[in-house]
Amino acid sequence: MTEEEKNEQQVEAAEAPEAEAAEPDAGGQEEASAPETEAPAAEAEAPAPEPDAGGEEDEGEALSSKERRKRQRSRHSETRPQRSAEERAQERAEQCRRKAAERRAWRARSRERRRGRPGAEPTPAEPKGTGKPKLRQGVVVSDKADKTIIVRIDSQRAHRMYGKVVRTSATLHAHDERNDANVGDTVRVIESRPVSKTKRWRLVEVLERAR
Repeated sequence: MTEEEKNEQQVEAAEAPEAEAAEPDAGGQEEASAPETEAPAAEAEAPAPEPDAGGEEDEGEALSSKERRKRQRSRHSETRPQRSAEERAQERAEQCRRKAAERRAWRARSRERRRGRPGAEPTPAEPKGTGKPKLRQGVVVSDKADKTIIVRIDSQRAHRMYGKVVRTSATLHAHDERNDANVGDTVRVIESRPVSKTKRWRLVEVLERAR
């Protein structure tokens, strides 16, 4: 062996005890640093926070509006127990009674409002027997029936647009108690109560006898 090799072996032998003494310090450092490395692992094992409602909204945005409404209905819908036919009929009858009571109350309120308005009171009817009876003058065209004459009423007036004189005639049945009028007589009749099915007039006087 050369002297250089011997010197190297002596240096290695001198450094060996120092390395062995340094190893426990390194182990302590490793033990000291172990909790530091374990802390992140513990943090990793902690449960992840639950996603907030924003995630559901994001998921809802991906769905169509129809699917979103369907999910909302299914979330808020309440399951009802199965009912018999008698229970359903009883429920319908109760609902009808409740609605009828509401309608009666609404009608009563409406009547009260109408009564409270000014001028809502019904106008009193005019007493019967008031007014002036109509008088007509005409020519007797028939006296065949007993106590009845048929009188022709002639009238003339100007047309509203063209101004031409338009002549019209109408016949009416009048009551002649004494059969005083004859065909061709000019008579005056007055409006009266219904005497028969067709007679609503009564003879007042004979103005001119037929020749």
